[in-house]
This record gives sequence, structure tokens and C-alpha cells, in this order.
Amino acid sequence: MFHWLLLCLCAAVIPPVVSQEPKCHSFTKLPVTDTIIGTKLVVRLLLYTGKNSSCATLINATHTSLLDVNKKIIFLIHGYRPFGSPPNWLNKMIRKLQAVDDINLIIVDWNRGATTINYSVAVANTKRVAEILGDMIDNILKIGGSLNLIHMIGVSLGAHISGFVGSRFSGQIGRITGLDPAGPLFRGKGVEDRLDPADAQLVDVLHTDFDALGYEEFLGNIDYYANGGTDQPGCPATIIADFLDARCTEHDKTYPIFGYHIEKWRNNHLMKFPNKVYFQTSTQAPYCMYYYLLDIITWNKNTRKGYITVGMTGENGAVVKAEANRYAKSFEKFKEVTLLVSVNEDVGNISSISLTFSSAYLVEPKLKLGILRMKLRSLTYPQRPHLCRYDIALQKDLEEEFQLIECQSPEI
Repeated sequence: MFHWLLLCLCAAVIPPVVSQEPKCHSFTKLPVTDTIIGTKLVVRLLLYTGKNSSCATLINATHTSLLDVNKKIIFLIHGYRPFGSPPNWLNKMIRKLQAVDDINLIIVDWNRGATTINYSVAVANTKRVAEILGDMIDNILKIGGSLNLIHMIGVSLGAHISGFVGSRFSGQIGRITGLDPAGPLFRGKGVEDRLDPADAQLVDVLHTDFDALGYEEFLGNIDYYANGGTDQPGCPATIIADFLDARCTEHDKTYPIFGYHIEKWRNNHLMKFPNKVYFQTSTQAPYCMYYYLLDIITWNKNTRKGYITVGMTGENGAVVKAEANRYAKSFEKFKEVTLLVSVNEDVGNISSISLTFSSAYLVEPKLKLGILRMKLRSLTYPQRPHLCRYDIALQKDLEEEFQLIECQSPEI
């Protein structure tokens, strides 16, 4: 009996085994009731690195030892969260950023402060969030960090938070990326109260919804307007005729890329950024589009008016097809017409092309379009050879396929 009691007493005082596994922290999730009653601002900084790529560590201005200050530090900042839920894009964004670079990724969780039915309250909190992030960056600099290696990515209100942080450091932060910056309560404000091109060494901005909750005017060194900047695929159609009509292209221009690697483009092309850039997206992942310019010179005595559909076959057998013009074009004798062709797949080197001409008029049974010369050139990959075809005739509504040859030098 004594031995049994002694064993029990010994067992009672042996300390439990404590797991050495780090605690993983996650983005704050709030109940919908907090939307009504509102939330006081709390900023949490969740750090992901190559060593803890799937397990976030909670850090703050005085707890920065896990940061590798020799690597890029990205702050990812969300915007207004009216219902308290985590952003549905957050996990995908974390994975994508980790996949493209070896970085310190800090998720700025200010859900407490962004969750409220009163949007103006969330707006009022943005400068306070920026102050907290500024204090964090001050400490990063004290432990040997560099402003050049800091990249802030802000969504909606987060874009303007990024701007406030950048302003505190006199625009010396390496880069700010604004994703659909918020418009309400920021339109018409001065540069001190919104994101501005002077807030970082490079400020690139994506506009996708400026006719509703987004911001329309320039906010960066380069502003991208996806599908015109208003409505996206699956949303009501928007007319962006100058862009789709190939009026925004230049024959000898090298166009900027969009996304994370824009800095590589900037370093390889020492030129001034264009303020406004348009591009299209497809309706399915990965959403990228590939662009070509199709130049056509016709020889018909009388003007033809209609549409061109283009098909391209790559050497690998891949086939893509697209309308070259949404609106009827007039093809006049010996006058070059340039059409923008956008497809959702890169077929590589093109082995053949097909063209279909459709008239803008219903009653023209014997109509044909005589082409003196057509030239196809890639905007996405300008280093690829320009391809030509000479002296062909397209019968109305009949697809014609033919081989291409490299254009003669004087024509390029």
C-alpha cells in the first residue's frame, strides 16, 4: 500500500512534458455581431519565412529576431472587412508570394479596427495602423534592415496605409504595390491623405473597380487598368474602345510587365514609366492574356467594312482563336489597319494562321476581302520574328488557313 501511495505521489509532482513545437498564429476571425457593435483597433503582425512557411509567428516592434534583414520584407495589408471574416484571397496570396521569392512575409492583421458597419471608422483607423507599422520599420532599421528591401502590398484601404507609411520615410521605401485602392473618402484628397507616387521608390497600382469602390485617378508611378479598370470578366461589359482598337500601342515600344517582377523590367529598360497601362484578363486561372498586333493592307477598289477572326496554330499543335476587332473596321485600298489580337494561351512559335472576314452588312453575298499584305507581331514577346503573308483573298464568312514567312526587313 505504501509503495503504491509513494508511486502516486511521485507521479503527481513530475512535471508534464511540454511540446517544443512553435505555436502557429492565424488571422483574426470575428463574429458578424462585431460588425454592428464595432471593434477597437488591434494590429497583429504574422510572420512567415522560409523556415516557417506554413506556420505564422506573432511578432511586434520589439520582437524582430526571427526576421532575416538581408532578405526582402513584404508587408501584406488588407482593407475594409465589414463582416469580420478573413480575406478569401489571403492564403492564396501567401502561397504565391512564398513561391516566387525567398522573403520575410508579414501579414498585417488589423481586422479589429477594419470590421465595422461604419466604413468611416475603418478609414479613420488607417493612419494609426500606419503609425504602428512605421514603428516596426524603425526597429527593423535599428537591427540592420534597409528601406530598399521593404515592399508594402496594400489592398483597398491597405493601399493608402502603405502610402502613409511610405510618407513617414520620405518615399525611401523600396516599393509600394496598391491593389484596387479604396475610393470612398479618398477621392479628391491631397497627397498627404492618400497613396501617392512619391511614397516609395516605386509605386505600382492596379485598378479593377474604380466605378464603384475603387480609385480612378493615378496614384503611382505606373497605374494598371485591368479590363479598363472598372468591370472584370463575368461582370457587366465595359467599353474601352481606344485600348481594344490598338490605339494605345506604338510600333517600337517595349511595354512594361505587370506583377511582382516589374522591378526586373524597370532595371532592364531605363525609361520613364507610362502613367496609364491597360491589359485584359481571361475568365479562368491563370487569367493571363497574350497580345499580338495584326496589320492588314487591302487592295479592294471599294471600301470593305467588317470583322476579322484570327486563329493561330503553334509548332506544338496548340490552337487559339480570337476576334481581332469587336467593332466593325473599315478596310480602305492601300491603307494599313492595325488590329489588337488577345488570346488566353501562348502557342509559342506560330506555324500557321487562319483568318475569317465577316461583313458588317447582312446583304453582300459575293463579298471578298483582298489582302495585299498582312503582318503578325507579338506584343508580349517583341523579340519573336514578325510574320507576313502576301496577296490573299478572304471570301465572306469562310475561314482561310495559310502558312506565314518572316517579314522582309524594310517592313519591320
